[in-house]
Amino acid sequence: MANADVLEREEGIEMAFGRKPKKPANKEKRPGSGLILVKDGVQREVSFEELALSNTLSLEALVRVLSRNGNIDPNELMKEMEKVKSERFRDGMPIEDPDGTAH
Repeated sequence: MANADVLEREEGIEMAFGRKPKKPANKEKRPGSGLILVKDGVQREVSFEELALSNTLSLEALVRVLSRNGNIDPNELMKEMEKVKSERFRDGMPIEDPDGTAH
């Protein structure tokens, strides 16, 4: 019997007796790994914290450029951000704009 067949059989027996199957010992656990990047053949793990910070910095830079070039009004952006925040942290009911559009 092949090793995979034995492992599968053992897992089936464990499940039949209501026990969780044993995890293979060679499986490496990656704590907090959000993403694995590969650049020029070099692999690098990126944490969720690094992803969040990168996203925040990118958005801040984008807002600065758009505001400086007059493409957005910072006050209007702040109002829209508050609106989005209230939509995301609500009881699930859609919010309607004055024009009747549900969001």
